[in-house]
Parts: sequence; C-alpha cells; structure tokens
Amino acid sequence: MTTLLVVAAGGLGREVASIAEDRGEHATIAFVDDDPRLWGHHVSGRPVVGGLEVVVERTDAAVVVCAGSGAARRRIVDRLTLLGVDPERFARVVDPGVRWAPWVVGPGSVVLAGAVLTTDVEIDDHVVVMPHVTLTHDVVVESFATLCAGVSLGGGVRVGGGALLGMNASVREGVRIGSDAVLGMGSVLLEDLPPGETWAGIPAHPLHVEAR
Repeated sequence: MTTLLVVAAGGLGREVASIAEDRGEHATIAFVDDDPRLWGHHVSGRPVVGGLEVVVERTDAAVVVCAGSGAARRRIVDRLTLLGVDPERFARVVDPGVRWAPWVVGPGSVVLAGAVLTTDVEIDDHVVVMPHVTLTHDVVVESFATLCAGVSLGGGVRVGGGALLGMNASVREGVRIGSDAVLGMGSVLLEDLPPGETWAGIPAHPLHVEAR
C-alpha cells in the first residue's frame, strides 16, 4: 500500500481524502498545498506536508490533484509534468458506492458519492464528477472537465476538455459541449454549446456581458 498525496487542501481535497480513506487502498493520506501557512498543520485530521516539491521527492507516492476548477487542475498537472512527475502516479479516486471499471475512469479523475455511470461511459484524465451526477450510455467527458452536483447527461453527450457544468444542469441526448465552455446551474441544454462560451437558462442560451 502506498501513500496518497492530495494536492490542494480545500473542500474538494477534503472530500477526496475521505473517500480514499474509505476505499482503504493507501497506507497514509496527506495533503500538499501551495500555501506555506498550512505546512506542518492538519486539515480534517490529515497532515499538510508541504508544496509540490513533496510530490517530486516522494516518487513512491500516488497523487491526485483536487483544485476545484479544471483550469487550475490543468495548471498544476502541467507544473508537475515539467517537474518530471510520471503520469502513471496519478490515482483514480472513486467513491466505494459507485459502480465503475478502471478502463472507464482516467488517471487523476475523481468520482464522488451517488454518481451513476451506466454503460459505455468514458471519463478522461483529471475530471471531477461531483455527487449525484448521472452519466447515461455512451457519454464521453474529456480531460479537466468539471461536472457539479446533480448534473444529468443524456445518452451520447460529449463534454469537452475543461468545460464546467453547474449544479443540477441537464443536457439533452446527443448534445456536444465545447472545450472550456460553461453551463450555468439548473440549466437545460437542448443544443450544442460552442467552445469557450457561457450559457444558462431553460432552455439554455448564450449569456452576453454588457460593456460598462
């Protein structure tokens, strides 16, 4: 059994550490964080052992990046890659109550309690699937996407890399969501959402920020 280093000691990191403890696959669990004020202290009963240099030094430890936004996770993973961290060290952390298979969930991805993955679902690397998300048949979620609590995706939906789907958003079957797009909480998406755009509402539509 190895040590698991949870990068970022915020809310998501604490949730992931708790799930990892329930799974019992790691001998010890510790936090790594860029904030030096946390070093040497405990968060939710687990030690904060330093910054990213600890990940580099502890070559025997598995690691999961738990920054809340996909953009932040991507920046941290890029930093770790430049520091020479082997991609094979990134752990999958899936709540014990979720039915899944290793080939369905990519390295570094997190699936929290109550999520449902039906059949032929694909979750790429460093994705966060928050509680009670439903992924029906043939859904694909690309790397660094974030699906907030209660999101429901119909069959064949594809979520682009880095996209963010807000709490309780629903997406019609077959719809495509572009990379780095944002779908607001409670929205109902009935058509493709282009990359980089922010949509919200029922039905979801583009949001335009007026110049001041």
